[in-house]
Amino acid sequence: QVQLVESGGGTVQAGGSLRLSCAASGRTFSNYAMGWFRQAPGKEREFVASADSTGGTTLYAESVKGRFAISRDNARKMVYLQMNSLKPEDTAVYYCAAGRRWYSVSRLDEYDSWGQGTQVTVSS
Repeated sequence: QVQLVESGGGTVQAGGSLRLSCAASGRTFSNYAMGWFRQAPGKEREFVASADSTGGTTLYAESVKGRFAISRDNARKMVYLQMNSLKPEDTAVYYCAAGRRWYSVSRLDEYDSWGQGTQVTVSS
């Protein structure tokens, strides 16, 4: 198992930027993919972005492509989500997740460890 702690959430105006961070501990960080998901009130948790074990291959949801960027620092056991041009519809609790495998995937059930989440609110 992996322990994950997110930080960096907050309230920002539309068009603004935030950077989320996730600190990992536990099994060897460089062995598995990392992902970001989000859940808005009354909605199911959805995929946002993922990076494979090296960070060399990334995937994005269509709704965030070109605005968000995932990166990871294996030496520091950290994964980041840079969010630019934020929209009110990006408002949600954002979760960091550790994948079961090394390659980047978008399916929720391919992740077996989750952080507690960090709130992102985008005001119009």
